[in-house]
Amino acid sequence: MIQHAAWACRPDQSRGRVHPEPGGEVRGPRDAFQRDRDRIIHSISFRRLRHKTQVFMAPDGDHFRVRLTHSLEVAQIGRTIARALGLNEDLTEALCLAHDIGHPPFGHAGEEALERALEGKGGFDHNGHTLRTLTLLERPYPAWNGLNLSWDTLEGLAKHNGPIAHPEWALAAVDQQVGLELDRWPSLEAQVAAIADDIAYDNHDIDDGLRAGLLTLEQLTALPMVADGWARVQAKFPRVPAKRLVGELIRSQIGEMVNDLIAATRQRLTALEIGSIEDVRGAGQVLAMFSEGMRDAERDLKRFMYANLYHHPSQLAAAEAAEMVVAGLFEAYAGDPERMPEEWRIGLPEGEPWRSRHVADFIAGMTDRYAIGRYREVVGPVDLPEGF
Repeated sequence: MIQHAAWACRPDQSRGRVHPEPGGEVRGPRDAFQRDRDRIIHSISFRRLRHKTQVFMAPDGDHFRVRLTHSLEVAQIGRTIARALGLNEDLTEALCLAHDIGHPPFGHAGEEALERALEGKGGFDHNGHTLRTLTLLERPYPAWNGLNLSWDTLEGLAKHNGPIAHPEWALAAVDQQVGLELDRWPSLEAQVAAIADDIAYDNHDIDDGLRAGLLTLEQLTALPMVADGWARVQAKFPRVPAKRLVGELIRSQIGEMVNDLIAATRQRLTALEIGSIEDVRGAGQVLAMFSEGMRDAERDLKRFMYANLYHHPSQLAAAEAAEMVVAGLFEAYAGDPERMPEEWRIGLPEGEPWRSRHVADFIAGMTDRYAIGRYREVVGPVDLPEGF
């Protein structure tokens, strides 16, 4: 039997599920958190992540990451950290796998378009939509809406980045139903999931940026952390072409960040005398974080990535086209809901803001490719940037 640290979440102490289930948690050898993870993996929303933007929108190349592969990479990093810290690996994995389920097509560009479309009607937030999807929109079971995940998983998804003082409408609705204690800090499993997300995209987006030709090694090695790592990799493999060393650089950098995080988090847990999950929730601060030096280096890397990749002219052109597609879809469906598929027309609310939110729910569930196809069907031709 796995021995967890005193500050770990335990499935036998879970606060349970909203809807009682026949037989309770006794269905084979799986505990509550394992069942949560499996429900997420088997959900339609999780499968859709394979055609949702990570960095590049509807990429032509088969080797670029999408939301699904990113989520799998986050889970791999999260489990490694959780095991080292004595946390519950299954809960950590469930949180890592589900954290991006609420993203609409085209990533943050799609989110911004839906935020504008719902202006004055509550807006749109991908984190709140993750909770809305998992508690309402997913409907694989006959007796209730949603996946009926445990309180611990919902709480971790709601506030993995910390307490929330002013939840938007979708998250507030789930909080009213479940009671997520939004003013308190989340579990260490949730904190680890959040920073595993950062480690994954900080490094894997470098790989994709180099593959796409939007970044160069010369640019990257202007950053001291990358320059030091590149020098070590070259020294270790002096006769190997640079192109074949990129993967080794990424792996090495992930390892450094993971090791730093584990050591710094252990020191913080000891210094603050954290001895229980209640100590974690009442600590008043994030506990799973880098050392000061790594924190500064990671911030520098993020600034570089925004300036040179995420805000690259070709990326901005793609984002503009994506926002046009999502905005056009919303206008078309809000103006004539009969254009939506039958299962979405049946549940259309009469009044606002719920009518517009219902349309946004439909669009948010679309993949990049489906959104483009529906736009051409209900709006008209769309001129997309090359490589979109």
